Amino acid sequence: MSDIIQLLPDSVANQIAAGEVVQRPASAIKELMENAVDAGCNQIQVVVKDGGKALIQVIDNGCGMSQTDARLSFERHATSKIREAADLFSIRTMGFRGEALASIAAIAEVELRTRRLEDEIGTSIRISGSELEEQKAIACPTGSNFSVKNLFFNVPARRKFLKSSSLELKHIIAEFQRVALANPDIAMSLNNNGADIYNLPSSGIKQRVVGLFGRAINQQLLDCSTNTTVANISGFIGRPESARKSAGEQFFFVNNRYFKSPYFHRAVMNSYDRLIPNDSIPPYFIFLDVDPTTIDVNIHPTKTEIKFEDERTLWQIVHAAVKESLGKFAVVPAIDFDTQQVIDIPFFPKNSPYSPPEIETNSNFNPFDEGEQGKTSKNAIHHKQSTKGWEKLYQDNQGQDFDTATPVTQTFKSKGFDDNEESTNPRFFQFKDRYILTSVKSGLMVIDQKYAHERILYEQYLGSLSTGQSITQKELFPQALELNAGDYNLLMDAHEDLSLLGIELSSLGQNTVAINSLPASIKIGDPVRYIEDILASLKENQSKLQDDAHQKLAASMAKAASIGYVRSLNRIEMQDLVDKLFACQNHNYSPEGKTILTIISLDDLEKRFK
Repeated sequence: MSDIIQLLPDSVANQIAAGEVVQRPASAIKELMENAVDAGCNQIQVVVKDGGKALIQVIDNGCGMSQTDARLSFERHATSKIREAADLFSIRTMGFRGEALASIAAIAEVELRTRRLEDEIGTSIRISGSELEEQKAIACPTGSNFSVKNLFFNVPARRKFLKSSSLELKHIIAEFQRVALANPDIAMSLNNNGADIYNLPSSGIKQRVVGLFGRAINQQLLDCSTNTTVANISGFIGRPESARKSAGEQFFFVNNRYFKSPYFHRAVMNSYDRLIPNDSIPPYFIFLDVDPTTIDVNIHPTKTEIKFEDERTLWQIVHAAVKESLGKFAVVPAIDFDTQQVIDIPFFPKNSPYSPPEIETNSNFNPFDEGEQGKTSKNAIHHKQSTKGWEKLYQDNQGQDFDTATPVTQTFKSKGFDDNEESTNPRFFQFKDRYILTSVKSGLMVIDQKYAHERILYEQYLGSLSTGQSITQKELFPQALELNAGDYNLLMDAHEDLSLLGIELSSLGQNTVAINSLPASIKIGDPVRYIEDILASLKENQSKLQDDAHQKLAASMAKAASIGYVRSLNRIEMQDLVDKLFACQNHNYSPEGKTILTIISLDDLEKRFK
């Protein structure tokens, strides 16, 4: 029997490695930006087309490479960062394994132009699918210019799994934000299809956060810092009122390297216990500075997961730091000294005359005189309610088996369910402002009012999208909503479909939209919060590949516009909600697949009383 094990060709090995390192255009941008940071640059430009599927270009003004280094940089495991295995546990740079450029060149058409400051001419290299096509000397600025075209052109099975250009751009923006937050001293820009998304100057960390996520976040941030022998923590956390239902502005960094950690996320969330709703997440930007020998950054292909030597102690430090910041906020309200507000503090000269406050008293009042008990002073009225005639409260129940039935009956009557109402109308009772209870032939039906309303609105919105007809209500004073770049692009992608549902938006530039009109079929108290809720739902629904765009949008709007669990409904409103629910094509499940109604059978009820 002949031998069956053989070495893979370099081109195939590189494509396999690329599957781990380069998952989508955003992965390539992350690696190229981190290489630019390691090159000691103070300016990075990122240019993409068609969500990075057609072109990715990363330009820096760092140290550049020589002709030999430029060619070797595309070889697997070629790196200037480490020399021996021990160096893996003292890493301060972003890239170190020498896999990024080789992986990118294996599945794309790559061109590199680079020059060192001390060289008169630079080097141009073109590689396609790991094959060197051209290398020549050229004139170019100092630094490196990487152009990556036609990602996955030679791996069609991988290319077909790429998402829409707008969704790929969302991932690119997320990676750009992570690198930009970790390096605020470097000026960075991001351009998509010729339009600038970000143009960030060199700044401090707080200015960088504001530049990435908008001016509105500036008033929501609290300083968070502490120094210990284990780790130094710095950064910002959001005020409790800044918490949102969707994630998106939560960042952990260790030694200026972004990482994901559900474990440390729980440390932050536990600090907000009883300050925010259970389904809300506050923004936070937390930087940990630790000894590099106490962490392992080489446990994940994309280096976004990190192993800590003493996670439990770090958890306690993060939790205490966030808790302390929230405590300072609760005790000492923050004052913005940059505003022009003038605080008027009254001033009294040292020897100025003053008069004591006048208090009206009744000098003849004697608390031990029974004749005075029925009298009242001028400024206070104290009277004891009479208990005479209490028997009359129960005179209507004479002859009943027990007298305590009246308070229960009065409770239901106060809710609008009077015995004199038409007997043909079914009786609906609201429980905890959340569930609607009604009697049916087989037992007791319990309806979740929020899920029921979501189903009703969902089918209405789908009908409007299919017919293109909706009734809108123009806003007398359109409100402006400033968003981060990712949310802005997501909202603009859904702009045409939103207009079919009665939501008309217009771009004001700088990631800001104006809310011009809203659907007339629902009452919206806060237009800005309504659009924010739609955005949160849109981000949640992006992962549902089985739904088409209209279904995602209809589900997002239905969730944002549905009545909440603190809404008290009268009998007519409950009747209308139930009638519309059973007129739907599917009245059993919400658009997200949640159970809308259930029936407790008579047998189950009888068993509970045995």
